[in-house]
Amino acid sequence: MKIVILDGYTENPGDLSWEGFEKLGELTVYDRSSLTGSLESISRIGNADVVITNKTPITAELIAACPSIRYIGLLATGYNVVDLGAAKARGITVCNIPAYGTDAVGQFAIALLLEICHHIGHHDKAVKQGRWEKSADWCFWDFPLIELAGKTMGIIGFGRIGQTTGRIAKAMNMRVIAHDANPNAAGKSIADYVNLDELFSRSHVIALHCPLFPETQGIINKTTIAKMRDGVIILNNSRGPLVVEQDLADALNSGKVYAAGLDVVSTEPIRGDNPLLRAKNCIITPHISWAPKESRGRLMDIAVENLAAFIRGSPVNVVN
Repeated sequence: MKIVILDGYTENPGDLSWEGFEKLGELTVYDRSSLTGSLESISRIGNADVVITNKTPITAELIAACPSIRYIGLLATGYNVVDLGAAKARGITVCNIPAYGTDAVGQFAIALLLEICHHIGHHDKAVKQGRWEKSADWCFWDFPLIELAGKTMGIIGFGRIGQTTGRIAKAMNMRVIAHDANPNAAGKSIADYVNLDELFSRSHVIALHCPLFPETQGIINKTTIAKMRDGVIILNNSRGPLVVEQDLADALNSGKVYAAGLDVVSTEPIRGDNPLLRAKNCIITPHISWAPKESRGRLMDIAVENLAAFIRGSPVNVVN
């Protein structure tokens, strides 16, 4: 069995091993493949049976040009880069990686929030530039510092990751409310479920942990922002297109939204003309919530087991 990994670098920049895949077949790993066209990927796949991708598109054109493909594996939870209809029509199994980074992503959401509340990076830099040494007072701060206890966090999307974020917020004595299409007992033990309008109006902090569906695309926009408290904080380390970026930038610049902490944007890598790059009080990190070695190790293990299960004739985590 020939296995081709089209874009392995972000999953494994050298601190993990591909050994699990090597045991299952003849493996070829490419660090990166073209994100804008299929010809390079078609050439690299050749007559391979298995294609593994993270963000490299698997288009209908590619599937038609590589008739030997029997299995497409994702090195991610999201699978929008694969033309599922074309894969299904060809009898190709497509599998993703669910629930590998729950703790890491929840932790990162809170890290974004704490940086907004305390500006630790800024003040560390100020100290090392000599400002504390030269200060007339025994301490100083350049931004308002925010205590979270007693404030309300509203979480949109209250699955595994949303609930993880909610538990951490609750441990900091925040009140937690949530909106989700499928309320469950585990969620009710952490938060009160509310409708979206109530969540917008009550929350001091809004965290996005919902999937990207047509009904959630652009859920943060000028209309919904108008329903929010003045000075709300918005966090997004789920999917970039959940936010209408110009609307959020305008709200940050006007002060309606106090701050935003974002690990995702609509186009990745970010484009230089993204309005959030110049917005006030906006922290942007390069889509790294998922990237601790521990979570990438779990991802690797699941990806290998997905393929092994397919080879055994009992595929798991099938999305098509």
